[in-house]
Amino acid sequence: MKPRPAVIELVVSDMAATLAFYRRLGLEVPSDADNGPHAEAELGGGLRVAWDTEDTIRSFDPGWSPPTGGGHRMAIAFACDSPGEVDAAWAELTDAGYDGHLPPWDAFWGMRYAVVHDPDGTPVDLFAPLSPNHG
Repeated sequence: MKPRPAVIELVVSDMAATLAFYRRLGLEVPSDADNGPHAEAELGGGLRVAWDTEDTIRSFDPGWSPPTGGGHRMAIAFACDSPGEVDAAWAELTDAGYDGHLPPWDAFWGMRYAVVHDPDGTPVDLFAPLSPNHG
C-alpha cells in the first residue's frame, strides 16, 4: 500500500487564537480543544487538519524552533461559492482583527483571490471562480 494524504498539521503558538480563526472559516473544532496540546477537524474525504502547540512538537523534537526569515512554505486554501463570498470572508476576518495579507483581487488565472494570515502567520487563501460574464 502506498502512503496517502491523511492529515495536514500546523504548529501553533496559541491554540485558542488559532482555533478561533479556523472556526470562523467553518471548521468544526470542539471548544474544549482551546486549552489542549492537540486538536483536529475533519475536512472530508478522509482528510483531517491537526494543530499542535509548539510545546507538543518540542516534547518529541527538542531541537525544533519556529521558522525565521519571513516567507512561508505552506498555505491552506478555502474555496468560496462566489467572488462575493471571497470578499465577505475577507471582510469578516480582517474586521475581526486578523492580518489581511492580500486584499481580494481578480487573478489572471480566472479566480477571485485573497490571502489572510492565521494567528501564526500561515497564509490562508480564499478563492472562487470569477463569473463567466466578468469583464
